[in-house]
Amino acid sequence: MKTPLPVNLVLLYSSIVLLEMTLAPAAASDHLDTAAVIADPASDIGDLYAWSGDGRKLNLVMTIVGGKFSDHVRYQFHVDSGATPGNFTATIAISCEFNSAFAPDCRVGEVDRARGDASGDSGIEGEQHRFRVFAGLRDDPFFNNVRGTRAALNVAGAALASRPKDGGGCPRFDAATAARILDEWRHTDGHAAANFLSGWNTAALVVEVDLDAVNGGGALLGVWATTTVRGVTPGHRHTLEDGVSIDRMGRALTGNALLGLFDTGDASDALKSRYNRAPPEAWSTFVPPIAAALAYYDAFDGRCGNQWLAARNVERTSRYEFLARLLADDRLWINSAARTCKRYLAVELNPGGAAHQDCGGRTPNYDAVDVFRSLLVRGRIDGVDDGVAHDERRHSDSDFPFLAPPILQSAHESFGENKP
Repeated sequence: MKTPLPVNLVLLYSSIVLLEMTLAPAAASDHLDTAAVIADPASDIGDLYAWSGDGRKLNLVMTIVGGKFSDHVRYQFHVDSGATPGNFTATIAISCEFNSAFAPDCRVGEVDRARGDASGDSGIEGEQHRFRVFAGLRDDPFFNNVRGTRAALNVAGAALASRPKDGGGCPRFDAATAARILDEWRHTDGHAAANFLSGWNTAALVVEVDLDAVNGGGALLGVWATTTVRGVTPGHRHTLEDGVSIDRMGRALTGNALLGLFDTGDASDALKSRYNRAPPEAWSTFVPPIAAALAYYDAFDGRCGNQWLAARNVERTSRYEFLARLLADDRLWINSAARTCKRYLAVELNPGGAAHQDCGGRTPNYDAVDVFRSLLVRGRIDGVDDGVAHDERRHSDSDFPFLAPPILQSAHESFGENKP
């Protein structure tokens, strides 16, 4: 059983994570990625989950590192819809604002609105009965061997100076170095792998919305989440203008694992800050740094050119451009016409697949870390394992609000300690 981590220890947790983030491995797929969100964890998106496997509802979960919501932050899910991945013809935002700790005012565009105490397990329903919302403390479903990741990247970083790169920027690691990188990834301090987030509770914003309220452009849905400034309140940390993005996330690990890899702390923070604030029309500007990081990941098994979507037998910087462009467009794609959800990145892996196939997206139970890194290192969905295959708690992909309750006497009581 997990040992609970009280939410009022979030600053201590932040300090621990900073120590763990040498060479920038993520504590969770997007936790504590810049100085701005470390200073205000109530604006820090930890993870985004989105899936639809019943042909009726889209399920959305945004976790917040700070264990609370803020009255000066707007929390939004963006749902773009179209007929093919990457191409959409309609978009809608689901936006929530908080004036008390657990009572949001949420709107699905102009379609529906829900207001009130949403901390009960059944949440609150919209006035037009098109969606429902939960907002409260839950167990964080993300699992990750952070220490093993750090150790693996430390091995790679130490070897870079002595290893030449090929024409595509991929370091030529020898077999012994590659084997050590992958072995460190599977262990924690030389022992069996441990989940660094064991016992971590998170504020969770959960939405279940009718598909026909959000799929105006087609069955393929591209989902991303943002926290933005809600006004400028004297005494608060943010001095940005209303509506400016503080944090954003689509797919797991894109921002944390592929931006600023092996950069200095200051350079990495500056790059991720620009990334978090960038509007969709500027996302393509991050293709070069993402491509550079992909070249490093491609090397971790001692072979260059076998990464997912890498241009085979091409020793040029363009080798990684196709995948870098796909990942820079950071939407989590879901086939809402499918009736099963079993694989992370299923839509991206089979963009022309039939409607009956996997919905893709990301449920709370996907091992997104291993799938993502395996594709980046070996070009398949397995083969790179961080030794942690699931969370210690059982989460649901069908029963609202999906995430397991926190291990506390009362989620309502503990959440109330963090009123904005």
